Amino acid sequence: MTRKVVIVGGGMAGISLAAVLSAEAEVVVLERESTPGYHATGRSAAVYAPAYGNRTIRALTAASRDFFENPPEGFAASPLLEPRHVMFFARQDQQETLARLLGETAGQQGLREVNTSAVLEQIPCFRSGYLHSAVEDVTTSDIDVDALLQGYARQLRRNGGRIVTDFDVKALNRQNSVWTITSTDGRALDADIVVNAAGAWADGLAVIAGAAPAGLTPLRRTAITIDSPAGVDVSAWSIAIDADEKLYFKPEAGRILVSPADETPSEPCDAQPEELDIAICVDRLQSATDLSVRHISHKWAGLRTFAPDRTPVVGYDKADNGFFWLAGQGGYGIQTAPAMAELAASLVLGKGVPERLAAFDVREEDLSPHRFTTASESRS
Repeated sequence: MTRKVVIVGGGMAGISLAAVLSAEAEVVVLERESTPGYHATGRSAAVYAPAYGNRTIRALTAASRDFFENPPEGFAASPLLEPRHVMFFARQDQQETLARLLGETAGQQGLREVNTSAVLEQIPCFRSGYLHSAVEDVTTSDIDVDALLQGYARQLRRNGGRIVTDFDVKALNRQNSVWTITSTDGRALDADIVVNAAGAWADGLAVIAGAAPAGLTPLRRTAITIDSPAGVDVSAWSIAIDADEKLYFKPEAGRILVSPADETPSEPCDAQPEELDIAICVDRLQSATDLSVRHISHKWAGLRTFAPDRTPVVGYDKADNGFFWLAGQGGYGIQTAPAMAELAASLVLGKGVPERLAAFDVREEDLSPHRFTTASESRS
């Protein structure tokens, strides 16, 4: 009998899982906003960066590359990746951080330490004397987030799946192994399995379902775009990321996107930028570079939601109640989406970690919601 799965959350996590899972199950995605991808997905400055994140994130990112480079026929009208190098830049006092990055990614092809001249050839805006060294990653790319999301949405619909918008979940009740999901306006759906892909709202959804929260923390991140220097074409510049991740900037549609890489704890909400964070962003940029911020073209903020160990939470709830977690992707949800969807779909269906992903050292226990219980028990 075909299983009926309801996925709560229409961001990249929910839509990508729905697309893969709909090949073998009846799938409905519920989105509280009027448009899928409204929150973190729609506000991401997405970069495919294999060196970014912890060991598990790097494994999922590596396992996603083939999909990005070779998506299914008809998935997108243009390439999902546009090659763009990343420079992790460092001052003299940040050399230990840079050395740690090199140590953690030892053996990963495409990373190399470079001198200041090499950095300035690609990003010719740093202040004289600011840079000491950098690590260049030539395996990185910009990701077309909208093309990725829409490609998955089309795949879902072709498989007979549905996306229901403006559905704000009010209640989740389970009786005789069947979930009933009720919205604030009284609509209701039944499901065998509920997937919690609610992003910043994931812990709150778990409480509504009678499950224990995973300890997720939404963190606000701010970004602005500024005009490029007069007469300067920045389109070929590399992405610049501070070694301690206190600043990053990159070309963006003829302008420059800048972020202070802030992580301010927040309640789940429609995040908006704070003036103090914008001021910090401008100050850090102008301290590191000769770029002058005379006008801010656009400013926004988004919530990046992390588990305590900054690794996503993927798997069935410890209560064995048909409640499946797909949350805590933090700032890595876009670059890991293909592998994460493949993994989650397999786990939802009880098939374990796919052999292809296991070859990248993706481990179910590293992502399981049960890991928090195990950790707390070992301390007691």
